Amino acid sequence: MTSEAAVNPRRSAVAGVVAVAVSFGVAELLVGLLSTGMSVVVAVGNLIIDISPESVVRFGIRIFGFYDKPVLIAGIVVFGLVAGGALGRVAVRRFGIAVAGFLLGGAIGTIAVLQDPLTPVPAGLVAVWGAVLIGIVALRFLVRRVDTVEQDDGRRRFLIALAGATAFAALAATTGRVLIGRMRDVVAGRDDVVLPRPFSTQPGPVEGDALVADGISELVTPNEDFYRIDTAISVPRVDLDTWTLKIHGLIERPIDLTFDDLLDLPMVERFVTLSCVSNRVGGSLVGHARWQGVPLRDLLDRVGVDPKATQIVGRSVDGFTVGFPAEAAFDGREALVAVAMNGEPLPFDHGFPARLVVAGLYGYVSATKWLSEIELTTWDAFDAYWIPRGWSKEAPIKTQSRIDVPRQSERLDAGTVPIAGVAWAPNRGIERVEVQVDEGPWVEAELSVELSKDSWRQWAIDWEATTGAHAIKVRATDANGETQTSEVAAPAPNGATGYHTRNVVVT
Repeated sequence: MTSEAAVNPRRSAVAGVVAVAVSFGVAELLVGLLSTGMSVVVAVGNLIIDISPESVVRFGIRIFGFYDKPVLIAGIVVFGLVAGGALGRVAVRRFGIAVAGFLLGGAIGTIAVLQDPLTPVPAGLVAVWGAVLIGIVALRFLVRRVDTVEQDDGRRRFLIALAGATAFAALAATTGRVLIGRMRDVVAGRDDVVLPRPFSTQPGPVEGDALVADGISELVTPNEDFYRIDTAISVPRVDLDTWTLKIHGLIERPIDLTFDDLLDLPMVERFVTLSCVSNRVGGSLVGHARWQGVPLRDLLDRVGVDPKATQIVGRSVDGFTVGFPAEAAFDGREALVAVAMNGEPLPFDHGFPARLVVAGLYGYVSATKWLSEIELTTWDAFDAYWIPRGWSKEAPIKTQSRIDVPRQSERLDAGTVPIAGVAWAPNRGIERVEVQVDEGPWVEAELSVELSKDSWRQWAIDWEATTGAHAIKVRATDANGETQTSEVAAPAPNGATGYHTRNVVVT
């Protein structure tokens, strides 16, 4: 090859970027054609999450919130394209080094496929190495045209080659994503689920139960607004024809339940508030919904729990695990294997076909989505996913309150101003909420109806706002008479504490 890279390294770098884009596109297309249901890029993202220090994962959640996973996927793609640019510049002179770069990418993809429980290994490996091969071929094709740019009509041929390869990459990726999406929706079968009538329900809210204030959180969180925090980059689509819930470990009668078996069992419907341990004071990683499912205690009574069992481990189809005290299934709190949320089958994002809902425990120790196994074991025999990463093994949800309105730094007109929000203490209930403006007295707020002791409650007061800058604080007291602490603590290792404060200016 010539020394064109030295003359114009940009062209060779662009060739490398496009070659990597072709490789990404082919990987998606092969995944779609082979019906693996899982993107290679997503598998690599899962690998990165698994090997990343907990502090890095926590930083991502804190900074990007709901968008942490899309940002990770975008980062992987951008990194791959940047690496492609570097390989392109090398390839014009030393093509073997560029090939080695593609092979390294293939090795990373192979490791990701082998460790991802949702990716069929043979098909995943075909997608990885097919993408590597086509990427190398595309790079060879493009860098050869870099060499001819200075020849007559060479620039036009080079640009045509780039355009054609780019169009192919886009078409392959788009087709692959469409095929994957169709296959995942058809396989899951959620649209065909008919929910049984629960034998026990709790009355839902009626007119007058909720408080009226612009901007306050709804008494029951709609499914589309419910927070989502989990380790799954791509939401699993579980095939109901093959899915089972395995219950095993320190029990007398291990069983495997199909989805139909689960639906045939007596079900209840309960209002329960869930919260993520990563939720900062005043954060949005909390929601309140009506869950339908089989009481966990009923399932465990059916299989006969060994008295030595002190921990319940939940496993997801994607390998995620939780662990919580076995007594939580028997101490009277709501603990369900849930199949429905707010009157419809669980949304894919929230665990279809089944998940665990345990009132009063943070999600990282209890709320297994896409549930596949329940194991009874001892407290010391197993540490679930987040425990080796520095989070506490016991994680009761702390009493919390949040100001929804007014917003931080909002400019208000003097006069009567509503201050409103929500407060929660699952498995205990909220008894009282108080609001303080500046260093004034704590004023008790009006509360919405209590749907259950696991439900959050709306609260509101009317404040006679005067001109100037003001700080608004809120605190809640649970039904046991314990008021949330003013001591400020970060979410790690077992939940944030402190009073939520909003600063406003009144004119």
